[in-house]
Amino acid sequence: MQVYRLPALSDNYIFLLHDEKQKVAAVVDPAEAQPVLRRLEELGAELVAIFNTHHHNDHVGGNRQLMQHFPNVRVYGGAEDKGRIPGQQVFLQEGDRVEFAGKIGEVFFVPGHTRAHIAYYFPPDVAGETGDLFCGDTLFAGGCGRLFEGTPTQMVESLGKLRALPDNTRVWCAHEYTLKNLEFALTVDANNTDLQTRFADVKAARSRSEATVPSTLGVEKRTNPFLRWDDTALKSATNSKDELQTFARLRGMKDRY
Repeated sequence: MQVYRLPALSDNYIFLLHDEKQKVAAVVDPAEAQPVLRRLEELGAELVAIFNTHHHNDHVGGNRQLMQHFPNVRVYGGAEDKGRIPGQQVFLQEGDRVEFAGKIGEVFFVPGHTRAHIAYYFPPDVAGETGDLFCGDTLFAGGCGRLFEGTPTQMVESLGKLRALPDNTRVWCAHEYTLKNLEFALTVDANNTDLQTRFADVKAARSRSEATVPSTLGVEKRTNPFLRWDDTALKSATNSKDELQTFARLRGMKDRY
């Protein structure tokens, strides 16, 4: 399964999954149709699945047009998003499975950013190799999504599920927010040498207009404050008495940053 990262809108990424042998493709969160249609034409592939993580228009805006071009495509999304995702036909819950290119993807229910958000995780074929996590707006490189419909408690539980995945998992998040996220992270975790190094690398990459997605989960665990709500330095930085309060205060600080 080859993953193609397609820039869209101002800072979105669409992810196209390609099965070269079968000449079919799936797409994760098509913000708009044209980048997907162009790449499908280049690959000579038929679109057979749309995997949506949540209902926001910058993740589902291309659904209808893609369905017009590929009438047999199946549209997947969270069961709690019923009525909110254009063309949705498959309603997924925690523990469900999806299949593409001979690979089985695991579905995680990860509310917080929205009440219905899900993520898709494709484990590696061989233990120790790289898996792929398509996490929408729940986990970002260096950050996490705003809490539009959920609570800090929900988001900590959701991020905890993702944090438990193997360190070498590739994190395919849906926006190029990394530099700004790491700028904020340094305000609360300035002595983190891994974070300092990552920030310098990302700043250099962005100066060359290079993408910073995907990240890896191991990097996120070391440098992303929103996966480190149980770190004593961040508890101190937020003047918090427990882990949930640490996360909630970090999210509030980031909202105002």
